[in-house]
Amino acid sequence: MLEYKTIQQKRKFYDSGEWKRLREKIKKRDNYGCQECKRNGRLTIDTNEYSESAKRKKIKLVVHHIKELEYYPELALDEENLETVCVDCHNKEHGRDFKNKKPNKWQHDEMW
Repeated sequence: MLEYKTIQQKRKFYDSGEWKRLREKIKKRDNYGCQECKRNGRLTIDTNEYSESAKRKKIKLVVHHIKELEYYPELALDEENLETVCVDCHNKEHGRDFKNKKPNKWQHDEMW
């Protein structure tokens, strides 16, 4: 059975053609909208905005493993275990909160 414990193992999976094709299929199935936002009465869709600094399309939506890849590798390509979510909902799901950063204690100091 495949394992997805290390960063390299996960990167190889997420770079695979099989994953990329399935990811697009799931986004299409979910009408290119965040399913978590939809459950909460909001609408978040893909916008096709372009990031000049990154030289690529801004990532608005991702395909999320409901049961995590690391712990359920057998469900890695199971369509029932995948859903489209926006980046904000995905970060919340994984406990990543970038909106509440520590305040910069130097921000009001004089610049010289």
